[in-house]
Amino acid sequence: MNQPGEPKNGKGFLCLGIESSCDETAAAVVEGGRRVLSNVISSQIEIHKAYGGVVPEIASRHHLANVNPVIDQALSEAGVSFSDIDLIGVTNGPGLIGALLIGTATAKAMAYALDIPLMGVHHIRGHICANYIAHPSLKPPFVCLIVSGGHTAIALVEDYVHYRILGQTRDDAAGEAYDKVARVLGLGYPGGPLLDRLAKQGDPERIFFKRVYLEPDSYDFSFSGTKTGVLNYINSARQKGESFRQEDVAAGFQAAVVEVLTEKTIRAARAMGQKRVALAGGVAANSCLRASLERACLEKGLELYVPPMELCTDNGAMIACAAYYEYIHHVPPADLTLDAYPVMPLGR
Repeated sequence: MNQPGEPKNGKGFLCLGIESSCDETAAAVVEGGRRVLSNVISSQIEIHKAYGGVVPEIASRHHLANVNPVIDQALSEAGVSFSDIDLIGVTNGPGLIGALLIGTATAKAMAYALDIPLMGVHHIRGHICANYIAHPSLKPPFVCLIVSGGHTAIALVEDYVHYRILGQTRDDAAGEAYDKVARVLGLGYPGGPLLDRLAKQGDPERIFFKRVYLEPDSYDFSFSGTKTGVLNYINSARQKGESFRQEDVAAGFQAAVVEVLTEKTIRAARAMGQKRVALAGGVAANSCLRASLERACLEKGLELYVPPMELCTDNGAMIACAAYYEYIHHVPPADLTLDAYPVMPLGR
């Protein structure tokens, strides 16, 4: 077995990344941790639209059908074969357990057959590592805001393998709150991008929704109250027969969420003495959040790193990147007992 970071066959060190934590079956080949040779994603969004959200059993069945063709396509687009791969990284949590098991079982079988090392990767660590791919100059330490459908947290990325959680959500994740408000507004699935688009047509100051900051020194989040405030406003207006503009509701809600996310992230970066701030997770694609962080970082003299849209969604490249850095920094590879976990702490 080759040593950490040492390529075989005279090629650059190649990692195959496999991601199947929710409703995207994804695989990618990444060279040297940051050079993406291929990044293939098979999305199930159109399938789950009929149900208004992801149905775990259906997602698992489609992962099972798609995982091998997606991996084959990733290898083909990269112009490599299985024999060229030096390392396999796979998301083994957190996520939908059935979906995770498909990717994990596939990765274990391949690693065993090829006699190459295997790394289990935390899904959110992968999202953070997407910034390394997008920004070759970025190195730890830095503060990262992680925002997705299931997670909202601020982490201090101390080095390539150590992360310290500074704050996290105590109830709804920001993306979850977005989806619930979008559902009440009848926007469909996926709710987050649709609500962001609608909010651009509204006035964020016309309807005020409460900003929840919790304790003065806390970096934790709570979006349940903000979400409930929106639902109560809509229900009250409907019961009274009063009209309201959905655009203004969406804009007001988004302003409340983004303001808290931005303020706490900037405050955490300054408290930790960090000049670099990164954004990660599916909600990193939100236009209002990206703009708000950009303004705040510019005002405070901080550098902001944001992944491009194609690296905000779940993808195999970010998993390959995370696996590579953990492997070369001597995190022990997994064996065939590697399991999948629906819940997994980010901090090591």
